[in-house]
Amino acid sequence: MDKQIEIGNYNIRKPEMWAGNIDDQELTERIKDSEFAKKQNSDGKDYCYFLDKKYYTSNTENGEYTCMAYTLNEPANLERASVSDIVVEENEVYNIHRISVLRDGVLIDKIPDTKIKVLDSENQSSGGILSSNKKINITIKDLRLYDVLILEDSRVKTFTDRDFLRKEFSKYVWVSPDNYWAYGNYKFTFINDREQKIAYKKTFFRDETGNVLKPEINYLNQGEKFVFEKHNYINPVDANREIFPFIDFATDNTWKDLSNYVSSIYDEIFHKASLKDFAPNLIEKLNDISDLDDKIQFAIEYVQNNIYYIFNADEMNGHKPQDPAITHENKQGDCKAKSVLLKVILDYIGVESSIVLVNFHTDFYIKYYLPSPLTFNHAIVKINHKNEEFFVDATLRDEFGLLENRGFTYFMHYLEVKPDQELKTRKPYKYPYYCIDEKVEFTAQNTIGKLILTTVYKGNRANAMRRYFKNTNKREVIDSWNNFLFYSLNYSNDRNGTDVRNIFKDASIDIVSDDKRLNEFKIQYKSTVENPYYTDPKNNRFLMYFDRNVVKASARDFMHEDLPFWHNFDSEKYEINLYTDQKIDTQEKYTVQESNINNPYFDFTSRKKITKNGATINIEFKPLVNLEIPQNDFEKFRTDHHTIADSNFGLGIDIIEPGLMNMLRFSLKKRFK
Repeated sequence: MDKQIEIGNYNIRKPEMWAGNIDDQELTERIKDSEFAKKQNSDGKDYCYFLDKKYYTSNTENGEYTCMAYTLNEPANLERASVSDIVVEENEVYNIHRISVLRDGVLIDKIPDTKIKVLDSENQSSGGILSSNKKINITIKDLRLYDVLILEDSRVKTFTDRDFLRKEFSKYVWVSPDNYWAYGNYKFTFINDREQKIAYKKTFFRDETGNVLKPEINYLNQGEKFVFEKHNYINPVDANREIFPFIDFATDNTWKDLSNYVSSIYDEIFHKASLKDFAPNLIEKLNDISDLDDKIQFAIEYVQNNIYYIFNADEMNGHKPQDPAITHENKQGDCKAKSVLLKVILDYIGVESSIVLVNFHTDFYIKYYLPSPLTFNHAIVKINHKNEEFFVDATLRDEFGLLENRGFTYFMHYLEVKPDQELKTRKPYKYPYYCIDEKVEFTAQNTIGKLILTTVYKGNRANAMRRYFKNTNKREVIDSWNNFLFYSLNYSNDRNGTDVRNIFKDASIDIVSDDKRLNEFKIQYKSTVENPYYTDPKNNRFLMYFDRNVVKASARDFMHEDLPFWHNFDSEKYEINLYTDQKIDTQEKYTVQESNINNPYFDFTSRKKITKNGATINIEFKPLVNLEIPQNDFEKFRTDHHTIADSNFGLGIDIIEPGLMNMLRFSLKKRFK
């Protein structure tokens, strides 16, 4: 390709020196139908003749290069190839080197048939997400089924002063390719042109028998390359049960060195100004509060609800936070800015706190990654109070309660912004309260049932339910509860297809109380049910209430060889009362069945009280959360959840129909059961 076009966000030009160069003849020679290629085509699969990927890093720029040739044998692939979007960051340029097709053995340049548009990528700006990213839309005319599409492109990010962290540190994670594709040749090259040494760590690679190999760490000096190459290659990973092998590349450092580097940046910000200087009105409000716990609550909710959260993608590239005086004056800031302001306020009221760096999205992988400040994408606040550690995300909104009553944020790994810190693992957690505390009363008399549900939500549940009731139409809320009860009372099995509004008459739901200090949100649902009994195909009647939320399907169904099960269930308590004016079978196996499970990761009890006209069950579920269940403990954990699902998640009572013949039939049934 001789013609070069310089646009700004994209260029049509030759590759950079580090990417190398390939001419048309060499390209055509590499697209050969080997026996491996013919087999893929005969199996009806798309095939990639070759894929060359290169990643280049220096102290002034990062670059990614790709050259590939693949078949368009499937209409879906033809569609995707015809129209595509590329998103580039600020000061990042997308370079097109070659767009061609090999059609009937003839190489055809498709750049003249390519239309390129540059669009703003600001679709979330109304939600406080600011970004100067650009979206490059590429449309290629006249691609045909059975063409071989050849794409050669690169993207280069040149560092500005705002990218000071990227100048100092490099991080790149290579993940093994999608196992849908078959590759004649797959090649990945990492090129280190930095002054600093780059470490790389190979993780979740397997031996020939499928066993995970021990992670392997090696190093690249300036000018050295790492190459991963495979021929006639299909990634053997089982995507449903295994983690794709990956290689983490990062500037060689220790967590302790990194914590010293980052903490020095934050210390400079903390010492710029005191709260007394820039927020005298806020100090007046704090001084008017006598109780320290109430002061902490006020401080957290002031920052969460009065400082608008702006995620500035460009500024998040570095770890330098905004001055807290500016955050307070402008009433807006990103996660770093809001966290710093909250810490400054906590410092003023004498509460020990620190900033911690996290990445909720890749939390599981952090323990496998090499040390790098670029691992983290979020900042929150750690508070030490009453000999307990609390973690507060200052970017959240509409969260309430004293510190111990607030919602719990799930994550495991973090780096504290203090000198000489190692990567830390958060302790497992046991809720000091029930997230759900519900009482169910269902009374059947003659042919009418009266149903009352009284529920207290706490912590995360209270915050979520408060938002739900605030933002959801009342009729929609009632329908949601009706649908839930339709299954809980087993009506789905004897009146399926019936409008739930015709089953639950005069249904209402009201907020009983909302205590924002205890963070308790209490509601009550009431309805009348005509024909309250579930009737089986043999006309046997039952009064039933089984809450399927108690059954943790994710624990029972979990299957993975590499990922441990992440335990994050809420603590729950239920009291279910079923009453009737009919006689019931007080000895029925499942009616009287109780359970007591003491698993290392949760306690579960169900206790019952049976009378001649009704029964009560008390269910308590107390999990130990925010931890991974080790694989050697998981089968016992799964089995215990199967036990809960075996009729221990609710209550059912059998009605003994009146009349001599019914009594005799019931007696015979019990005798020969």
